[in-house]
Amino acid sequence: MAKYQSVNPYTNETFASYDNPTASQIEDAINLADALYHKWRHETPESRAEILHQVADGFRQNEEEMAKIMTLEMGKMINESKGEVELCASICDYYADHGPQMLKPQPIESNLGNAYYLKQATGVIMACEPWNFPLYQVIRVFAPNFIVGNPILLKHAHNVPGSAALTAKIIKQAGAPEGSLINLYPSYDQLDQIIADPRIQGVALTGSERGGASVAENAGKNLKKSTMELGGNDAFIVLDDADPLVLKKALSSARTYNDGQVCTSSKRIIVVKSRYDEVLHELKNAFSVLKAGDPLDTSTTLPPMNSTRSRDKLSKQVDEAIDAGAKVFYEYPEINSDGAFFRPIILTDVDKNNPAYDQEFFGPVAIVYEVEDEDEAIALANDSSYGLGSSVISADVKHAQEVAAQIETGMTVINGTWISSGELPFGGIKKSGYGRELSDLGMMAFVNEHLVIDMPTE
Repeated sequence: MAKYQSVNPYTNETFASYDNPTASQIEDAINLADALYHKWRHETPESRAEILHQVADGFRQNEEEMAKIMTLEMGKMINESKGEVELCASICDYYADHGPQMLKPQPIESNLGNAYYLKQATGVIMACEPWNFPLYQVIRVFAPNFIVGNPILLKHAHNVPGSAALTAKIIKQAGAPEGSLINLYPSYDQLDQIIADPRIQGVALTGSERGGASVAENAGKNLKKSTMELGGNDAFIVLDDADPLVLKKALSSARTYNDGQVCTSSKRIIVVKSRYDEVLHELKNAFSVLKAGDPLDTSTTLPPMNSTRSRDKLSKQVDEAIDAGAKVFYEYPEINSDGAFFRPIILTDVDKNNPAYDQEFFGPVAIVYEVEDEDEAIALANDSSYGLGSSVISADVKHAQEVAAQIETGMTVINGTWISSGELPFGGIKKSGYGRELSDLGMMAFVNEHLVIDMPTE
């Protein structure tokens, strides 16, 4: 049986399957990508910018088809899928507009001579991407590296193979040269072999901590640079002076956007005691009005999770948390469906001895903590093995910035939740991984900073 399958999580019906590539297909793919890298070495980033604009146009022109396959494969609500397509088009436009300038030589002040460094491509990048954002996860690696001149080999998640195929097709149809992005369906053994190949110069992975550790080990063993985004249990800190309307808006999507299946979802909601009851009831209100149904139906506000396997894993985590002393403040009513639905739930009273204290809950589970003051809130936020994103809700933006600066994390949003755009760096610290994607930082992830210095001749 093929390892890559398209299974509709709303019906649990398998509607497509894809086989692993042969050894010769893998060799052809690496050869093609490597040949393109050497061709691009003689071309300027400006020569690729217009093509990247065309890729953006291609996504917009194929928005309906792209959104539908994402929804069918992983259950994302159709309007969220369409929003993802537009986000990816905007990221492509951003790098087309700004990428060439970012890659200009950088002068260096030195008494030793005229010094500067070039920003040059390094070679073929192996991208390993997850299912929760089937297009976005790919494009935030592809777009900057396309401008840089690093071709991409793609290993997408096993449950979104159709999305991967369509992404590669649209990029090719937009005029990108053969080898710009090559979609493969490798086994784990084949992936290890690809990473070990000397023509592969870097590895970008977004996924689980376990998967990241395995790929990073192989990349390190073969002296390949890597970037890792491995999830988190992001803190959402509510201070005394939080604006009620701002708080309500942020909470309305904090654990329900993409059905809570977001690395940067607000998974630990940390609230000073004066606002604790308010937050619990706002969350309950946000959960209770959700409408479970077909994610292709625009009236649906509670879609299924991406698979029954993920649903069952999350259910087990919740059960273990409750067995260890967590209390259920609210749970969504039973859902009469064969789909991979998970009933949104609010947990309280999770102490440090509870396994839920330092886990990532990838789905619509809100864990709410009551703290005495902001010092305790910051300490609790930092008491985690993860450090991807966070939020601070406060009417005093300057003070919120001071609080944000004390949180051990890669990203903080003040008076909001997860946000992404081409100019904003994305990434974390601790077990959430290392390196950055997007912005000028992401563009430099697989760039050779090549020093050139003219020594005085006299």
